[in-house]
Amino acid sequence: QVQLVESGGGLVQAGGSLRLSCAASEHTFSTCAMGWFRQAPGKEREFVATITRSGSTTYYADSVKGRFTISRDNAKNTLYLQMNSLKPEDTAVYYCAAAPTGSRYVYFLDTAQYHYWGQGTQVTVSS
Repeated sequence: QVQLVESGGGLVQAGGSLRLSCAASEHTFSTCAMGWFRQAPGKEREFVATITRSGSTTYYADSVKGRFTISRDNAKNTLYLQMNSLKPEDTAVYYCAAAPTGSRYVYFLDTAQYHYWGQGTQVTVSS
């Protein structure tokens, strides 16, 4: 059984901040690289950020680089996405995802590489 539960979404004005959380089972968290994806209405789901199992390496989409920070607390089995300087273009449903891997040092960029997904949380940024 795999459970990924996002929280922290909401409505914020442009320039504001939100922190998303993703709670996972110990088994999922300990065996997976993690990622955040987002999907706006009428658009394809897109990569936002990823982090290795160890938490030592991260990678970001160019559109969020410098504004968003992905992190994980392996003791709490929780993934985070700190979003600062939010823009209306960031409005989307944000999904937490897990990619099983035997490596502590690999991350993934493609949706197809993630086997488990949360239900999503809505982030709306007003202008």
